[in-house]
Amino acid sequence: MAIAAAGGGVGRFLAGLVDSPEPSSSSASGPSSMASRLSFHFRARRYLSPRSLSMNGCEGDPAAPIGTAETRSFPAVASPGLAADRLGSAVAALKASPPVSGSGIIRLQVPIHEKIEAIDWLHSQRQLLPRCFFSGRSAGGGSDCSLEPPPVAGGNGNGSSNGIGRLRRRAEHRLVSVAGVGSAVFFRRVRPFSYEDWLSIKRFLSTSCPLIRAYGAIRFDARSNVSPEWEAFGSFYFIVPQVEFDELEESSMLAATIAWDNALSWTWEKAISSLEVTINQISSLVMKLRKEVPKAFILSSNHVPSKNYWDLAVKRALQMINGDDSALIKVVLARSSRFLTATDIDPITWLACLQIEGENAYQFCLQPPNAPAFIGNTPEQLFHRTWLSISSEALAGTRARGESVASDLQIELDLLSSPKDHLEFTIVRESIRRKLEAVCSGVVVEPRKAIRKLSRVQHLHAVLAGTLRSEDDEYDLLSSLHPSPAVCGFPTEEARLLIAETEVFDRGMYAGPVGWFGGGESEFAVGIRSALVGKGLGALIYAGTGIVEGSNPSSEWDELEIKISQFMKLLKLEVPSRQELMT
Repeated sequence: MAIAAAGGGVGRFLAGLVDSPEPSSSSASGPSSMASRLSFHFRARRYLSPRSLSMNGCEGDPAAPIGTAETRSFPAVASPGLAADRLGSAVAALKASPPVSGSGIIRLQVPIHEKIEAIDWLHSQRQLLPRCFFSGRSAGGGSDCSLEPPPVAGGNGNGSSNGIGRLRRRAEHRLVSVAGVGSAVFFRRVRPFSYEDWLSIKRFLSTSCPLIRAYGAIRFDARSNVSPEWEAFGSFYFIVPQVEFDELEESSMLAATIAWDNALSWTWEKAISSLEVTINQISSLVMKLRKEVPKAFILSSNHVPSKNYWDLAVKRALQMINGDDSALIKVVLARSSRFLTATDIDPITWLACLQIEGENAYQFCLQPPNAPAFIGNTPEQLFHRTWLSISSEALAGTRARGESVASDLQIELDLLSSPKDHLEFTIVRESIRRKLEAVCSGVVVEPRKAIRKLSRVQHLHAVLAGTLRSEDDEYDLLSSLHPSPAVCGFPTEEARLLIAETEVFDRGMYAGPVGWFGGGESEFAVGIRSALVGKGLGALIYAGTGIVEGSNPSSEWDELEIKISQFMKLLKLEVPSRQELMT
């Protein structure tokens, strides 16, 4: 694993005390106004870009609007096979009568009467890459705003009143899950995600085409070195899928998207040809994926840091928190656990198993070409925007669920009354509130502190909502909310520096924003409860915990174990027999 770039005093102090070694396991210029918007990450190591049959939208002029943005809907059919046939005919007709504009994006969509799970469709696609998956939380989990900000006087069509209307309609016709393969257009750079990059993505999105979305993730900290397993992701990676399967509450939809831009040497002819190649590889036969634990026997495992190194890191963090010469109040330290298995782990099968206990969480998968898959089952929302309406969440403090109703209630009461967890939660909630107030009006917090119960853990929780003053403030909101005190610490810069000096592995996209941008709506979760899974890699499972005054190293280590338990149930701890290895 790569050592963080900022190797300061803490890193040297800890490096000398580490246990004995364990088993290893061109930028486009935009408008002058862009200069006033700073990137919220910094440079990272260069990586080799894998060959891709699409274009990098970041290489165009983000100020130049595309010529065509259109969605074409076709009559509903009975099955995915019929939908694929109709899409094929639609692409052929489109090829025979191409648009005249030199740039654009067109979505072709065919509704399907039958409700089919998007993850089943994705698993049936013979591991076509790149691929993505995103599933919103259930209605009971709060994926749709539970708070409605006060309306904006004299709304202009993008105001909060329209946003609330959209939220209500979304609850009735909710897009449950999206799976995609191929990329009509992708967005990736080695350098930090910036306002210019946000504009490059928004250039291909339109309020008139709400289901054209860019799915992806952003690194936790692009100032740190990039280790080999994360290189293909860059500092950020987003794709608009070429072929997409949408799972709705009562039906489904198959769609194809084509994007082109002559200025980027990605002509209509190249784009339509690439789309035809992808469509010809799509399997119309969708098999129901069995959501059961696969056999993945562990050959070796190790934690970075080890338990002894972890204790030293936590104690050093507590010395800084309790010291008079440090402003640090909280820091989130994380751990990477590598498990090498006898057979390769299928990330989509793992994700399907995580869905069983993910009713109150987001599930996601992002896999570039020639790269492992970043998957997760995260309970934490970063923000959800519909027009100018914004919601966010504060989530901190962790306890296991009780084995009985009585013990579960006792654990809940203990969490609610814990001074240490109250401090950690208050830091997170108040930091988010201040950041929302910087770009929003009418910010409300309700409830101020409650319990969110998940299948294995429970957290302190609050919902915050407000109204953006301008849609352009979405970038400022994203750049200020990440990294939050829940995954970094407080004050942010002091915590980030301590993390960079202390952690000797690359977090990559772990704890970074993961989600999608759309024309009138965007939604991002925080990429925790996540893992990197790939051929020959096994699984790298990530978890972190907040260190504040009163923290105990052993208790925090136990919290890490609780947080990765949903992944550990997918692994067989015993060593496989010779016969099992041969079958």
